[in-house]
Amino acid sequence: MLSNEEQIRALVETWQAATKAGDVDTVLSLMTDDVVFLVYGRPPMRKAEFAAQSHVPAGRPPPIVDGKSEIQEIQVSGDMAYMWSALQVSVTPPGAGLPMERAGYTLTVFRHVDGKWLLARDANLLSPVQRPSS
Repeated sequence: MLSNEEQIRALVETWQAATKAGDVDTVLSLMTDDVVFLVYGRPPMRKAEFAAQSHVPAGRPPPIVDGKSEIQEIQVSGDMAYMWSALQVSVTPPGAGLPMERAGYTLTVFRHVDGKWLLARDANLLSPVQRPSS
């Protein structure tokens, strides 16, 4: 049986793989029903809004999403856990436009529900990556 930390690391890996594959339903299954995302400059986002923004309308190609999470720390206390990580995300719009790249740190709270860890709160400090002009 995996330790709590190993289960949380596996959740993060599953989230990243599902996001890259465009598997919105799997991503949604990894969060609590009352999840809250905090992103700079925007009001808090809940699960329904996350789902609406993530589903691509039929007949339209999805963006290409890639990312890398470097977990810095995971702490578990009972049925709650937190993690902070360094995150890099690249989103390329359909039609091979220029990718939007963001990087920064996240603080994530997990809750143990019905025998599995789920993402309950997420605050990210991602900002645009500045590339040197050529």
